[in-house]
Amino acid sequence: MFWTGSLEGGGRRTDILLRITPGIETSTHKYIQTGQIIDNKFGFPLYMGMAMAAVKEALSKSNLRLRGFHTHIGSQLFSVDCFEKAAEIMVGFCAEVQNETGFVTEKLNLGGGLGIKYRSSDRPASIEEFVTTVVKSVRRWSDNFDLPSPGIAIEPGRSIVGNSTVTLYTVGGIKEVPEVRTFVAVDGGMSDNIRPMLYDAVYEARIANKAQHSPQQVVAIVGKHCECGDILIKEVALPPVQVGDIIVIPATGAYGYAMASNYNLQPRPAVVLVNRGQDFVIIERESYQDLLRLHKPLRQ
Repeated sequence: MFWTGSLEGGGRRTDILLRITPGIETSTHKYIQTGQIIDNKFGFPLYMGMAMAAVKEALSKSNLRLRGFHTHIGSQLFSVDCFEKAAEIMVGFCAEVQNETGFVTEKLNLGGGLGIKYRSSDRPASIEEFVTTVVKSVRRWSDNFDLPSPGIAIEPGRSIVGNSTVTLYTVGGIKEVPEVRTFVAVDGGMSDNIRPMLYDAVYEARIANKAQHSPQQVVAIVGKHCECGDILIKEVALPPVQVGDIIVIPATGAYGYAMASNYNLQPRPAVVLVNRGQDFVIIERESYQDLLRLHKPLRQ
């Protein structure tokens, strides 16, 4: 349920959208599939009339004003076909609601989830394709069901900012296990980017100070934390790596800093904006004093 305004008294009515689970399983990691039919914490499912019951409950409340519906089917999606299917299901639900209750949907938010290019081989749809598909699908199905076309909202999310940012690490150690693997340890890891561990996200990397050198070895880039799973990239081809090299990992502008933590009492890194050759620190690097600021000494 989404709302604006206050839920307190005074005779005010709160505008809301009800989040509906349309029952679409998408081709992404199971932890970021948010539109399945039943086994999901998000929204009111169409299953067994639960969504319709929620609509009737909302319409019966004098302090609520139902404006429409919202859905979100998943994240990091490359194909627009699933958004077309979501539009069909959601507009069909709007038609059912109007037939059963007389309520006319004013707003329909089809969420986001459009993927970005994390690897050179990735081929996500463009924002233009995403928008065109959503708008055309909603209008087509509204015409098919003889409904007024609702106002359409979308949430571009990572597709705007994901590729805007790179993360820089300094190599602190190298461990070679003959005929097995070479581990390149950096001064960060799962505390600043949990996605590879949580979602099996795959990234690419370069050595910034050897950008013109050809790859000669396949290594694993690992973090500094006391976890075997603290692996940023399991396999990546790089030029010969040395302690002090700067590893750059692109496409960290979404769900990087936002999901960062102080695990192992690791301070979060600074965020620097670079624009036309000028750099600006927009988030200061945390200090150990920052980490201990809320800790209180025991009183004697």
